[in-house]
Amino acid sequence: MNAARHDRRSVVECALRLLDEVGLPDLSMRRLASELDVQPSALYWHFVNKQSLLAAVADRILDAVPEPDADWTVAATARAIRDALLAYRDGAEVVMSTYALRLGARRAQAALVASLGGAGTDAATADAAFEFILGHVTLLQQRMHAQSIGAVDADAADPTANADEVFEAGVAAFAALSASRRRV
Repeated sequence: MNAARHDRRSVVECALRLLDEVGLPDLSMRRLASELDVQPSALYWHFVNKQSLLAAVADRILDAVPEPDADWTVAATARAIRDALLAYRDGAEVVMSTYALRLGARRAQAALVASLGGAGTDAATADAAFEFILGHVTLLQQRMHAQSIGAVDADAADPTANADEVFEAGVAAFAALSASRRRV
């Protein structure tokens, strides 16, 4: 089979479906190629390596985040990012791996900058807020995975028990930090 019958979008959509089915550790180029009924080398027609594929997957995950808008509150933007990450198995891990290499997540970053105060917001505050969201969702997804495979001791304390309160407190702290930095 040739790669011409698939485009970047169809490859990313298949990768997202596989991500939900098997998780990030088992999302290989070989498995993806098999699912698409092509040779693994055909995927490199669309993506130079697996990391560039994951960057496209991360951007697709974050497509659910609204366009950057100064009228959006920090809390609404943070919730939209959290919800987008939670919509896919291992969503936070995929986005975190590409964000670490600065290959993706630009839309989420721009949305955070806009909601934190626009051009007057320093990049460090937006980065810190995004990293908080990524870490928070990674914790939730790790806990959900552990529970799904029965790896959680029934007597163990649940670090996600107050997840919504912790999330809202963290987002409020970043909003307050951003506001105080703009006043200086």
